[in-house]
Amino acid sequence: MAPSLAHAYRWRWWMAGTAVLENLFFSAVLLGWGSLLLMLKQEGVYASLCPAENSTNATQDEGRQWPSCDQQDEMLNLGFMVGSFLLSATTLPLGVLMDRFGPRPLRMVGSACFAASCTLMAVTIQDTEALSPLIFLALSLNGFAGICLTFTSLTLPNMFGNLRSTFMALMIGSYASSAITFPGIKLIYEAGVPFMVIMFTWSGLACLIFLNCVLNWPSEHFPAPEEVDYTKKIKLAELALTHKVTGDRFYRHVTAVGQRLSQEPRSLDRGTNAFLAPADGRGASQSQPEKAVPFRQSLCSPVFLWSLLTMSLTQLRVIFYMAAMNKMLEFLVTRGQQQQTHELQQKVAETVGFYSSVFGAMQLLCLATCPLIGYIMDWRIKDCVDAPARAAAHSKARGRSATEPARPRYCKMQKVSNAISAFTLTNLLLVGFGVTCLIDSLPLQLVTFVLHTMVRGFFHSACGSLYAAVFPSSHFGTLTGLQSLVSAVFALLQQPLFMAMVGPLRGEPFWVNLGLLVCSLLGFLLPAYLFCYRARLQRELVEPSPGIPTALCAPKVAA
Repeated sequence: MAPSLAHAYRWRWWMAGTAVLENLFFSAVLLGWGSLLLMLKQEGVYASLCPAENSTNATQDEGRQWPSCDQQDEMLNLGFMVGSFLLSATTLPLGVLMDRFGPRPLRMVGSACFAASCTLMAVTIQDTEALSPLIFLALSLNGFAGICLTFTSLTLPNMFGNLRSTFMALMIGSYASSAITFPGIKLIYEAGVPFMVIMFTWSGLACLIFLNCVLNWPSEHFPAPEEVDYTKKIKLAELALTHKVTGDRFYRHVTAVGQRLSQEPRSLDRGTNAFLAPADGRGASQSQPEKAVPFRQSLCSPVFLWSLLTMSLTQLRVIFYMAAMNKMLEFLVTRGQQQQTHELQQKVAETVGFYSSVFGAMQLLCLATCPLIGYIMDWRIKDCVDAPARAAAHSKARGRSATEPARPRYCKMQKVSNAISAFTLTNLLLVGFGVTCLIDSLPLQLVTFVLHTMVRGFFHSACGSLYAAVFPSSHFGTLTGLQSLVSAVFALLQQPLFMAMVGPLRGEPFWVNLGLLVCSLLGFLLPAYLFCYRARLQRELVEPSPGIPTALCAPKVAA
């Protein structure tokens, strides 16, 4: 029997705290691939692909020498590609499933899949020559479980009113910081704890997520504060099932950290202005002009098409670096030498292990940097008005005369301006990251790690803010899910790029990194177009067309 929404509201602080920890240790842990790759190679996974006499390196396991070669790296990287693809590409179908069944069953399935993933990894190392293909299933379940846990946790901030943005930033930050988990596991592994023991223990801990979900997560959705007042809802428990969050509203909360749509939110902290949502679950402030915008117009708009290009290139850049980081570090040590002495092999192992651990530890920066992009997206939003018709009332409320030549700040224009700032900053960081990748300096890679972490924490939130500002809320969920799916498919190119680097280029990453740097410059086309779009929007707001009511001169429509 699932607990009620009233029970969840009373335990909301416990649920939020445990969700942050669960995201940190069980969600996108696959993004710490560099450390997991080293452990799998030390356990001999796919070592049978490497003839001992032709191996480029070797790993030691209780006195047994495991060969290591490029063929092994390519096969394991293929498994990572499949897992990371599921981690991103299943956003759209999961949103539909959550809209139909709620977060509780998805979270239970996700925790079960994570436990199965760890169990399969432990089983694989029992006989790596025969069971190595199981690693593909294990990594696939790991990626799918991670996105299930992340998606369901992003509905919890709805119970915290004006603190919703803060808790949303914590959820996304803990998700992005989960790449630190495998580097931490690697330290335990190097301390002498067997890999099989670690995986079985981790599998058991995942079962605790299942238990926590059974005891505390309700079968209902968590309505947004502007849709329902929880303090009234828990008193009217019989009405709980009538207030469901639609798939579009769910996606709104997935990627937008601190975003506020055009309707004024009614928060828990205000209390006196709180209201119950209508029985159909839609916000009462949804405007008719917004409903009239066809989805095809939003889908084919230049803003969405440019965002697809920018997000796809950024996703490819981020995922490729995670997959190829160890080989890049190895090349910086060996300088492409084919014949390696034992001393050089030992130096490579120590250097790659150290830097992969540092890279994993730096993932905690996401917890500190994610609120920054939320602050940029919220810049001056509270001082804005929804439409020109409200400018006079806004000026009067702030103590000005209605005839005073004060220029009002409109919400939609401010949100577009904030999106321009967010994408410009993200693209600058991405270009800086690409430049540092080209420089053959090991200490400089520490700066590369920081830039990579910041870009990974910024670009999803910036995209969510843009979609919330430009497109109708009824299109937000589908566009966000479609963008995530297209980006994940485009990121599959990292596998042929990796194979080209370790094959024809003989491990040298310069030309691949240079090509990706040039492609990343295309990301500046999106803020450039948004600058022109903002100018056109300003003209529409200041000079409304004849015959159109002033209050409707700035509806949320596609570009």
